Amino acid sequence: MFEILLNHYPVLLKGLTTTMVVSLSAIALGLVLGVLLAFGLTSRYRLVRWPCGLYRSFWRGTPILLQLLLVYYLLPEIGIEIAPIHAAILTLTLNTTAFQAEIFRSGISHIPAGQIEAARMAGISAWQTRRRIIMPQVFRLTLPPLTNEIITILKNSSLISVIAVTELMRVSEQIASRTFQPLETYLAAAVLYLAVNLVLARISAYLERRMSGGLATE
Repeated sequence: MFEILLNHYPVLLKGLTTTMVVSLSAIALGLVLGVLLAFGLTSRYRLVRWPCGLYRSFWRGTPILLQLLLVYYLLPEIGIEIAPIHAAILTLTLNTTAFQAEIFRSGISHIPAGQIEAARMAGISAWQTRRRIIMPQVFRLTLPPLTNEIITILKNSSLISVIAVTELMRVSEQIASRTFQPLETYLAAAVLYLAVNLVLARISAYLERRMSGGLATE
């Protein structure tokens, strides 16, 4: 395993970089879209809730591999040419949006209704209430499940090799086929995935302590 890491680390790091770019792009876009979808899911209006719920059900209820293949092959059929890496980012974004929205929806449901009513009585607009009162608390409440979702997306990104994206898993497959050392190669890839996930978990734990400390002093 260590021989594989030493001899092929430039290629492995290049694959890992692609994995991180795809995963973090999807997570960042999904964060913004997930917040919007969460408010749609908690809307008072059925015409807003229903399509949002349908979107959530599809992207949470179907295999991500199927989603990748649908996006990759469907878009060209309707005249939209898309590069494999962009199809990967789009698919992972649409997928994580649904999961993050459900996380945020759960967080929003734990905000005391009295706070929202007090903001309304104080003349604070609905937008300002969401931005200044609801979402800061929601992010504190949902940081652990959000971290789990980030790690899940990072692991799911290994599937994008099926649409020819040269990320860590595809690079590992190529090295294994050239060196005839599949076990050592995949163990090396596992070490890299694990290292990144451990770093993410430590960052999340640090942020959670900071947020808890800030909340305690308020």
